[in-house]
Amino acid sequence: MSLIRVEVEDFVAVVTMDNPPVNSQPMEFVEQLTAAFDSFNDRDDVRVVVLTGAGKCFSAGADLKNRPDLSQPGARWKRNRAVRGVSYCIMECDKPVIAAVNGPALGAGLGLAASCDIIVASENAMFGLPEVDVGLMGGGKHAARILPHSLVRRMMLTGYRAPAAELYRRGVIEACLPADELMPWTLAMAREIAAKSPLATRLAKDSMRTIETMTLRDGYRYEQNNTARLAQSHDAAEAVAAFVEKRAPQFKGC
Repeated sequence: MSLIRVEVEDFVAVVTMDNPPVNSQPMEFVEQLTAAFDSFNDRDDVRVVVLTGAGKCFSAGADLKNRPDLSQPGARWKRNRAVRGVSYCIMECDKPVIAAVNGPALGAGLGLAASCDIIVASENAMFGLPEVDVGLMGGGKHAARILPHSLVRRMMLTGYRAPAAELYRRGVIEACLPADELMPWTLAMAREIAAKSPLATRLAKDSMRTIETMTLRDGYRYEQNNTARLAQSHDAAEAVAAFVEKRAPQFKGC
């Protein structure tokens, strides 16, 4: 059964999580989402990815109603490794990823959104770590990458769900839009990115994810090295030529 739908048009891949009613994340979901994002690294027809949910929910996180049997030796470790990997497949994807959060993003669902490069949400979206109410713990580390210190702790300790409007006010997400405007707005941004040099956007994402935990000196050095790589490329020369000739550039990604 396919729990993940992928549609590609104009160099933009739209990945729709489709496990009704709340797009929970059983192991089949984790495996399919990981496979989809891994495939984008090898696809020249994909330059940008949009991640969203079917229905009224982005993703409510782990599937609590159909929890796997973890009593066998090694089962828990295997599951935990796969669950960690689904976030990394987004963060480590060569292509920029935009989260179009169409509804609640809770627990592991918040983790998916936090792993994306850009987050856009509808007005009915909310973000939370409700695991404390079911005897579990949430993905605090993922949340802490994008949310303020006190807010993450409030979420983990009380189960508080922050509405999209609050996160927009705090500068966490790029836009808080009426539901019917979410995908058009997000796709317009995706197409804008897809029109850039795919090599430039790959190196930009590589720089941002790599320097996040570096010192200022080491991080800037890494960026400079990527800039040097880009400057020697066909796309860099084409960008300059197109500017001088006042025409649209024709990028090749090399």
